[in-house]
Amino acid sequence: MANLPANLTALQLHVAFWDYNNDSIITPLEVYSGFRDLGFCIIFSLGGLLINFFFSYPTTLGHSWLPDPLFRIYTSNIHKAKHGSDTGTYSSDGNLRLSLFDEMFEKMDSSVAENKSMIHMDRSEGSLGVEDLFRLHAKNRVAADPAGWSFAAMEWWTTWLLLQREGRIWEKDLRALYDGTLFWKIRDERRKNDGWSQGYGWNDWATTLWNNGTWKTWEVGREVKGERNANINAHAEL
Repeated sequence: MANLPANLTALQLHVAFWDYNNDSIITPLEVYSGFRDLGFCIIFSLGGLLINFFFSYPTTLGHSWLPDPLFRIYTSNIHKAKHGSDTGTYSSDGNLRLSLFDEMFEKMDSSVAENKSMIHMDRSEGSLGVEDLFRLHAKNRVAADPAGWSFAAMEWWTTWLLLQREGRIWEKDLRALYDGTLFWKIRDERRKNDGWSQGYGWNDWATTLWNNGTWKTWEVGREVKGERNANINAHAEL
């Protein structure tokens, strides 16, 4: 990331992780490789090629009316690939609107009301749960924009799969995702022995569903922690 130009917009920084050779062009192979480096499975990474299919032409319009036959994405024009029914956190030029980012958590974060008894959660930082994301998506939908609805849903789904911790997307993580710095962090941590400790995958879903009858791994962990604390208190009273 240190080799990137200094004048990039937040949206350009957001996608720069996939530009492996820093030529301001993202090929389908680079999209696939990027998702694999972030820990996504082969099937999901192949599905990521839809990004090139849908967003190549809007970014090509910066220099040509003809579509790119190789479905390459031109990062210098990535702002032209902005779609409707989004949060508006990126401006039409691709800059980050921090006021709207903060407002998103102020209005949609339900953790304060729902998690008063969960003292192990960091309440100094905003977060968005699955239900919050559904409400956010519904709030941002505009009329006659099925493409925008679909793109926004896929983006939030991917973000949750990558970032969730305790079943929620946390404000600091999402902020780092918006400016792209988080992608390099995840890749570097995955190359270490401990790996990236957040996110949600097929193994989480299958194991938790089989053993506990629920796909919500964080609820299982919460129950185990509650039982452990109860046992500790019981022994302390003895």
